[in-house]
Parts: sequence; structure tokens; C-alpha cells
Amino acid sequence: MRCPYCSHMEDRVIDSRPTDEGTTIRRRRECLRCQKRFTTYEKVEYMPLIVIKKDKSRQPYNREKLLNGVLRACEKRPISIRQIEQLIDNVEAKIHNSLQREITSTAIGELVLEELRKLDEVAYVRFASVYRQFKDINTFMAELQKIIDEK
Repeated sequence: MRCPYCSHMEDRVIDSRPTDEGTTIRRRRECLRCQKRFTTYEKVEYMPLIVIKKDKSRQPYNREKLLNGVLRACEKRPISIRQIEQLIDNVEAKIHNSLQREITSTAIGELVLEELRKLDEVAYVRFASVYRQFKDINTFMAELQKIIDEK
């Protein structure tokens, strides 16, 4: 690891600890030349994921797009940013565990709905109404009836 202060290539690790529930390792390092300390993070490198859109076009997976959609669904609900990030982490873990390098936007949407249903029913219905493109009040009511029947 190159020292950010003097560019020397040798250092020693002073402390290592897992962060982000074990997905990242934080290391405190000390440069052997200038003795200054700095922090590095190690994270598993995932293969790039391609999303197949409904129109069959392909684009790289973008966590921010997914986060923005879930944030809109959770607007004015008692859901913390941490809970939303955990939801997205759960969805990403399921995608990466499937070992697929390409996934449809429909499959991602279903995974999000599955997680939202556990978190908040109102946010679930909001996301479903956009994601499933409810055409009229009857399809909206059918989705609500499913939730009521499960209770």
C-alpha cells in the first residue's frame, strides 16, 4: 500500500477490524518511512452486474437508482436511512448469491417488494404501484386485498 503522505510502499498494519457487518475490513496502517498513520478499507470485489430492462436494453447495475426508488416509496414513513440501506444490502446480497451476471429489472423489483413487505406495508404498496404499473383502482385494490388476506 502506498503511503498517502510520502508515497513509500512499505507500511505495517496496526489494527484490523471488520466493518459494515463483516463485508469490509478497516485497517489502520503506519508508514515505515514517515511514521504517519492512515486508514484503508478492503472490500470484496464483485463482478459487474448487468440489468436487463423491460425493453430488453442492458445497463450496469446502479445502486443509487434503486436507493432513490425505495426512498420515494418510504417518504414520510417511520423508516430510517439505515433500514433502507439494509434493505438494499439484502437485495444486493441475494443478487450476488445467485451468481448471475445479468438480472432482469423485474427480478430486482420482486426482491425489493419482498423486502419492503417485511419492512412497511405502505411503502410496499407505494413501490408496487409504480413498479407493477397499476392501470386502475381494481388492480390497486387487488394488491391491497392480498396484504389484508395474509394478515
